[in-house]
This record gives sequence, structure tokens and C-alpha cells, in this order.
Amino acid sequence: MPAARVNGIDIDYKVAGQGEPLVMIAGFSAAKSMWSPQVSFFKKHFQLITFDNRGIGKSSKPAGPYTTRMMADDTVALMDYLKIKKANILGVSMGGMIAQELAINYPDRVSRLVLACTYSCREGDSGDTPEQAGASKLSAAKMAGAMIDLAANKPFYRLTLGFIAKISLRFLNASGRTGIEGQSAACFAHNTLDRLPSIQTPTLVIVGTSDRLIKPSSSDVIAGKIPHAKLAKVEGGSHMFSAECKKEFNAKVLNFLQSPGA
Repeated sequence: MPAARVNGIDIDYKVAGQGEPLVMIAGFSAAKSMWSPQVSFFKKHFQLITFDNRGIGKSSKPAGPYTTRMMADDTVALMDYLKIKKANILGVSMGGMIAQELAINYPDRVSRLVLACTYSCREGDSGDTPEQAGASKLSAAKMAGAMIDLAANKPFYRLTLGFIAKISLRFLNASGRTGIEGQSAACFAHNTLDRLPSIQTPTLVIVGTSDRLIKPSSSDVIAGKIPHAKLAKVEGGSHMFSAECKKEFNAKVLNFLQSPGA
């Protein structure tokens, strides 16, 4: 895989498909491979740019803490490296937090914005579910298992994720732990609530109604703050609804990205 040297670090990335650029920003502790349920579908319509955020996968894992603004700067720097002036931006979970910062601070770089199962702050109706808040107080090993159980609603995905997580944790080295801690700090400190009204980009906010990691009401809060944002809900969708409910997720996102005027 190619790597881009940006902001003093290496960002591992992949480009697939042709057409209007669609930059896909992964969630907490997730590498670009998390987008596999979307890549085969969207590459027929767009030039897809997927990448490992700082702190994960094959990208650099510098000492933290990180911020979502810092990772938004990384994303724009990668766009510059690839000579992409403007793109559709799709972010899931932490990726949605990064996408918010990108749209707020680089409005001229965003054609359309999709924010999936994410939050703008960690207060009131926005932020972690009580189950996730409890899991975050556990030891690292127990927290990983609890979060995996909460992320997926279907047994097949929970088992698959659990197996991958056990293997990953077994081989997680010091730099890997540093990266995870840096990303965790970014999520914990994220707050764009009062700045969301500045986003003028056509925006779709999409969420699974049975998300057990991030309160589904977090998406209502975001959609209520961004002018003219559209809110879509996938009934029964988990935090991993982009995989578990991929057909509905992909269809709703594609319809938004291709709709005239948004």
C-alpha cells in the first residue's frame, strides 16, 4: 500500500474506483479495511479514498494525545497529497467527529457530508450510551470485549469481531497502545456542538436506532444544529450498521450523494 508523508507522519491509504472523490474516514481503532462492505459498492460510482488514521494500522502512531481537529488536518493534507481539491466526505463514529471538524474548518474542501453514528459532544442527549460509559471504566482487555459486544447486534458479527480483537490485542505493541490511547483522547475531548451551525455543506446524518455504543439521539442533536441537514434512521441498526445493514446504509448514502441539490 502507498503511504503519504503529511504533517510529519506517514498515512497509509488506498484509492479505488473512478469518478467524483469520496473520502471515507474510519472510526475509533478501525483501519481502512472497515470499509470493505462499502468499497465494492461505491467504487462503481466514485473514486474512493480510504486510509488508516494516525495511531492505527500501517499509519504512524506518534505520541498523543490526538484531537479530531488534528486528524481532520491529516485528512486534508492527504487530499492535498493526492491533488484532490474537493470531495464528498463520509465519516463513521470517530470518523464522523473528524468529518465535522473538516467541514467546519475546511468548508471549501467538502462537496457533501455524511455523518454516521457519531456525536458532537458528550453531554445530555449526545455522547456515549450508559453501557459504553461503563465499559470504558474496565481494564483494557475487558473493555475491548465489552465494546465489541456492544458494537454489533448480530451474533455472527460479534463472534467475528471478537476473534479479530483477540488476535489484535495479542500482538498489540507499545506504539499500537500509544495510538489507541491517542485516538481515545480525541474522542473524549471532541466538542463541535456550538460550531455545527456554521456548516453550510449539504449534510446527511445517518444512524442505527439500536446503537448501543453511541446514543442514537446524538444524531438528532447534530441534525438539529446543521442547517438543512437530512436525518436518516436505519431501524434496528447497531453501531456497526454500515456492515450489518450494509444494503440499506449504502442505498441511503448513495441516494443522498447522487440526489440533485441535496
